[in-house]
Amino acid sequence: MSYAKVLCVGLVGVTGHLVEVEADLAAGLPAVVISGLPDTALHEARDRVRAAVVNSGQRWPNRRITLNLLPATLPKSGSAFDLAIAAALLGGSGELPLLPLEGVVILGELGLDGTVRPVRGVLPMVAAAAQAGIARVIVPVGNAAEAAVIPGVRVRAVDSLHRLVAFVRDGAPLIEPPEATSTPAVDGPDLVDVAGQQFGRRALEVAAAGGHHVALLGPPGAGKTMLAERLPSILPELDDEAALEVTALHSVAGLLPPGGQLLRRPPFQAPHHTASVPSLVGGGSGLARPGAVSLAHRGVLFLDEAPEFSKGALEALRQPLEDGRIRLTRSGGGTVYPARTQLVLAANPCPCAQPAGDARCECSPLVRRRYLGRLSGPLLDRIDVQVQLMPVRAAELLASDGGIESSATVAARVAAARQAAATRWAGLGRRLNAEVEGPHLRRPPWRLPAGVTAELRGRLDSGSLSARGFDRVIRMAWTIADLDGRDRPDLNDVREALQLRTGETT
Repeated sequence: MSYAKVLCVGLVGVTGHLVEVEADLAAGLPAVVISGLPDTALHEARDRVRAAVVNSGQRWPNRRITLNLLPATLPKSGSAFDLAIAAALLGGSGELPLLPLEGVVILGELGLDGTVRPVRGVLPMVAAAAQAGIARVIVPVGNAAEAAVIPGVRVRAVDSLHRLVAFVRDGAPLIEPPEATSTPAVDGPDLVDVAGQQFGRRALEVAAAGGHHVALLGPPGAGKTMLAERLPSILPELDDEAALEVTALHSVAGLLPPGGQLLRRPPFQAPHHTASVPSLVGGGSGLARPGAVSLAHRGVLFLDEAPEFSKGALEALRQPLEDGRIRLTRSGGGTVYPARTQLVLAANPCPCAQPAGDARCECSPLVRRRYLGRLSGPLLDRIDVQVQLMPVRAAELLASDGGIESSATVAARVAAARQAAATRWAGLGRRLNAEVEGPHLRRPPWRLPAGVTAELRGRLDSGSLSARGFDRVIRMAWTIADLDGRDRPDLNDVREALQLRTGETT
C-alpha cells in the first residue's frame, strides 16, 4: 500500500477544523513534500518525523513522499500534526495497519528521539473533533487531562511514537487520562482589606453586577489598584460555556495551568503600561495569537497608570469593548477572538500625582488636562462607571474592619443581581445588562417612563451626554435596581447611575 490517511485537527485562532493528513509514497528520488498551506513549523516536521521514526526503530521509506493536509485552502500551523504525519507515513509504507486508527484524531509533537510532547490548543482541537462527530482521540500524555474535559470523547494518551506503533500493531494499551480532581480554592485579595472608599466600593459592586467598564481616578494610595484587583473576587464563577471559552483561549496561548481543569475563576489580566498594541489585542507572524484583551475574556482587563499607555494601544481597545470580539488580519489569514471583558482603568490626576489643590502639586491646569487627555473622549465614552476617589482619611485607615463587608458578602448580592438580569434578558440571548443593545432599552416593554429619564434627555439635547452615554446610564440604572431587588429602575436609580457616570453629586 502506498497511500494512507489519518485524522488531525488544525486551529485558526481558537476555532478547530478537522484535517485529513494524506501520505502518498511513489517511485522516484527520495524526497518529502508537504502541501496544504503549511507554515514554517510544519515544513520542518519532515526532519522531526524522519528522526523520530528512525530512532523509534522503524524503517524510513526511501521513496518520494507527498504529504497533503486537507482541506488544502485552510492555513495549517504548529507542530501538532507531527504524530499524525508519522502514522500516515508508516501506514502508507506498509509498516502499520491503520484500521485501529480509523475515525481517530491524532495530536502531538514529536521529539527527535520519538517522544511525544504536549502542544498548545488541545482543548479547542478536541472540542472541534467532538463537534465533527469524532468519538476517539489520541493526545500527548501531557495534554490528556486537558483533553478529557470535553464530554463524549474517549481520550487516550501516548508518550512516544513507539507506544503508538505498539498499539496499532499489537493492541498494546494506551495511557489513560488522569482522574479529574477538584482544584482547591485559592484565596485571593478580599474587599475587606480596602479601607474607606464607600463610593468606590459601591461603584465596583455595580460594575460587577452589570458587567460595566470602570475608570478609577484619584491620587496615589487612594485604593485604585486595591479595588481593581478585588473585582474578580466579587464576580460569580464561570458557567460551563464561559469556562470552556476561557480555557480554550488560555490553551491556545499556552498559558493553561498544570492539571488541565476548566478555568472557573474569571481571569484577571494586568499588562504593564509599556505593553504594545499586539500584546494587548493580539498579534504575531502568520496567524495572530490572542492578546491580553482576549485572555481577559469573561474576566477583568486592568490598565494601571492608564495615561502612560501609548495612544495606539488605548485606541485599539475601542472596537473590542463595543463588540465583545476582535478580528485580527495578518499575512497568514484572519482570526476572530472573543474579547468580552470588563475594562478597569486607573489614573492619577496629573504627572506628579498629587491631589488637586495640594500645595505640593506643581502641575498647571493645562498640564493636568493634557495628562488625563491621553484618555481620549471616544474611549472614556465607552466607560460606564467613572469614579473620582478621594484620599483615605486616618480615621478610615485605622478603623477596625468589623463593619467592612467582605468579598463573599458583596459577591452574593452580585450573583443575585446577575441572575435577575439573565432571567429578564433571556429572550434577547443576553446575560448582563451591559450586553443589552440600546434600541431594546428605548422601546417597550423596557422603555422607562418620561419622568424617570427627563434629566437624561435634557443632557442629551444639550450635548453634555452622548447617545452612547444615554444608553449606558440606562443600563446601569437597571443594574442598580437588580442589586436593590426591584424589577424596574426608578428616578433615584437613574440619578445614582448618572452620578457613577459623571462623578457629579446630584
